[in-house]
Amino acid sequence: MKQVTYTHEEIMESTPRKGFFGHPKGLSTLFVTEFWERFSYYGMKAILIYYLYYSVAQGGFGLSEGAAMQIVSIYGTLIYMSGIIGGWIADRITGTQNAVFYGGFLIMLGHILLSLPNNLTLVMVALAVIIAGTGLLKPNISTTVGELYDRNDVKRDSAFTIFYMGINLGSLLAPLITGYLQTRISFHAGFLAAAIGMFCGLVVYILKRKVNLGLAGRNVPNPLTKPEIKKLSVITVAVVILFLLYLLILHLFNALTLSNFSLLVTILGIVLPIYIIINMLVSKDVNREERSRIISYIPLYITSVAFWMIQEQGSTVLATFADKKTQLEMSKLTNGAIDFSIPASWAQSLNPIFIVILAPVFAALWVKLGKHNPPTVHKFAYGVITAGLSYLIMVIPLLSGVELVNPIWLVLSFLLITFGELCISPVGLSTTTKLAPVTFTARMMSLWMLSNATAQGLNAQLVVVYEHMKQADYFLYSGLFAVAIGIILLIISPKVKRAMKGIY
Repeated sequence: MKQVTYTHEEIMESTPRKGFFGHPKGLSTLFVTEFWERFSYYGMKAILIYYLYYSVAQGGFGLSEGAAMQIVSIYGTLIYMSGIIGGWIADRITGTQNAVFYGGFLIMLGHILLSLPNNLTLVMVALAVIIAGTGLLKPNISTTVGELYDRNDVKRDSAFTIFYMGINLGSLLAPLITGYLQTRISFHAGFLAAAIGMFCGLVVYILKRKVNLGLAGRNVPNPLTKPEIKKLSVITVAVVILFLLYLLILHLFNALTLSNFSLLVTILGIVLPIYIIINMLVSKDVNREERSRIISYIPLYITSVAFWMIQEQGSTVLATFADKKTQLEMSKLTNGAIDFSIPASWAQSLNPIFIVILAPVFAALWVKLGKHNPPTVHKFAYGVITAGLSYLIMVIPLLSGVELVNPIWLVLSFLLITFGELCISPVGLSTTTKLAPVTFTARMMSLWMLSNATAQGLNAQLVVVYEHMKQADYFLYSGLFAVAIGIILLIISPKVKRAMKGIY
C-alpha cells in the first residue's frame, strides 16, 4: 500500500483552528487525553509500591520493601526507555496519531489486568503492557500537539503550557482518588479507577480525533522500505533469541533473580546514553561547533541524572517513608479535633500541587530577571543542590528520635524538590533543543528522556540499600552526593559555558 504524505498546509487546513481558548480544537482533544493518561499513570504508581509490600492480609503480596522499591524503579526505567521505541514506531510505521490510540488501549488493558484479583506474574505482565502503551503514547502525543501549529506560531509555547497543565492536573488528582479507594475499599478499586481514567481518555480521543485532529499525526515521516523490513525482522528475532538465551543461562545457574534482572536494566540505562553521545560525536554530519555543544551537554546530563535520582525516589523511598515513618492520623496531629486517616499515597500529589502553583512564578521570575537571569549551567547546579537539600532536611526529624515524624517534613522535602525541578526540567527541555545538532534533534531529545531512565536504573540498585542502612544515613549521603554534584558543576561552569558556544 502506497504511503500518503500530507503537506503542512494540508494538515493546517484539516484542523479547526479555533475553539479552545483561542487554540485549535485538536489541542482540547489532546489535553483531555493526556490528562486521563497521566491520571491513570500516577494513580496506579501512587499505590503500586504498597500493593507489592503490604501483607497478603492487607491485600498485597508481602514482598520486602527493598524488592518492592526495586520493581517500581525498574518499571520507571523501562517506561522512559520505551519512549525511544515508541517514537521510532510512529516515525517509521504508524504515525503519531495512531500510535497514541494503540498506546492508550494498551495502558487501559494493563490497568484492567491490575484491577483483577491476580498473582505476581500477572502483575508483571500488566506492568509490561503499560510500559509498551506508555512508550507509544507519551512521546507521540506531544509531537501531535506540535503539528497543530506553524513552527513560528506565537501560540505554540502557550499551547504546550496548557498541555503541561493537563499533565500536572492529572498527576495531582490521581493519587488523591486512587489512594482513597485503596485505603477505603481495596487496591483493585484504585487500579480500576486508573483503568476507567484511561478509558475516558480513549473515548474522547476516538470520538474527537477525526474532526479535531484531522490529518495531524497521520504522516509517517520515514516509512520502512522492504529491505529495511527484512533487516529489522532479522535483528528483532536475533535480539529476542539472545534475550531468551540470557534468561535460560541465568535459570540454569539458578541466577534468574530480580536483582540480576535489575542489574541488566541498570546497565542498559547507562550504556544507551553513552552510545547515543558517542554516535553523535563521531558522526560526519556534526560540525565542530555542534560537537563542542554535545560535549558541554555531558555534565548537564550527569547533573540531570543526579537530580532525577532523588526526584523519582518520591514514589519509592519517600512513599515508603510516608507509610512507615510519618504520622498520618489527623486525630494525633490535631489533638482529636479531626478524626481522619491520611492515605500515605496522598504524598504523591504534593509535587504536582507545587508545580501548578510555582511554575507560573518561576516562568515570570526568569523573565523579570532579564540580563541577571542565571545561565543554564547555574540553574542546573541550583536545581540539584536544592534536591540534595530536600534529603538533608529529612535527617533532622530522624535524629529527633520520634517514632513517627510530623508530615510537615515530608511536605517541605517535596517543596524543595519542586524548586529543583523547576530549575532543571523545563530549562533542560529547552536547552536540549538548543544544543542539539541539526541532524540529531530527535536523538538529542531522546537522550534527555534517558536521563530519567538512567536515574531510575541506578535507583533500582540504591533503593535496596535503603532497607539495610539507617534511614538518617541514607538521606544524609544521598543529599550530600547531590549537593556535591551541584558544587562541581558550578566550579566547571565557565568551561561548560564556553563549550556551549553562545547557548546560555
